[in-house]
Amino acid sequence: MVDEDVFLAQLDLVRENLPDAFAKAEKIIREREEILVQAEDYAQQIMDAAERRAAQILDEMGIVQRAEMEAARIRQEVQQECEGIHQETLAEIDRLRRQAQQELLQMREQALAECDDIQNDADDYAEAVLLNLEQQLNDMLRVVRNGRQQLQREPTPDYPPKETDSGNPGSKK
Repeated sequence: MVDEDVFLAQLDLVRENLPDAFAKAEKIIREREEILVQAEDYAQQIMDAAERRAAQILDEMGIVQRAEMEAARIRQEVQQECEGIHQETLAEIDRLRRQAQQELLQMREQALAECDDIQNDADDYAEAVLLNLEQQLNDMLRVVRNGRQQLQREPTPDYPPKETDSGNPGSKK
């Protein structure tokens, strides 16, 4: 039922083509293995790159966290320095206020002392002027008393002379 010659011819054809088919199959298998190796290499490269990127991101996150921590530390230091400067400024203001009050008290005391000195000098001057005036008045009073005593001992001339009817001051009636 099968023609033997056709069968053998086909078998010969298969035998002849079989090494090429095996070669092609082996080539395909090798290519497949190369593709698999390349795919595995590529996958490994992608995995390595992803791991490096993840490490980089983690490192960057660590840098960011360290930077944030450093910023917080610097912020706290600056706040402490500002608070210290604020306290120093308040202390300096208080010291200057106390110093100004002390200087004001000294100036007030000095002004009061100068006022007392001026008042004492004015009192001394007034006392000297009044004493001098009193001496002058006493001297004048003595002159006046002496003059009155002189007048009481001597007859008093008409002084100023009385006017006469003729209008001559020296003539009497």
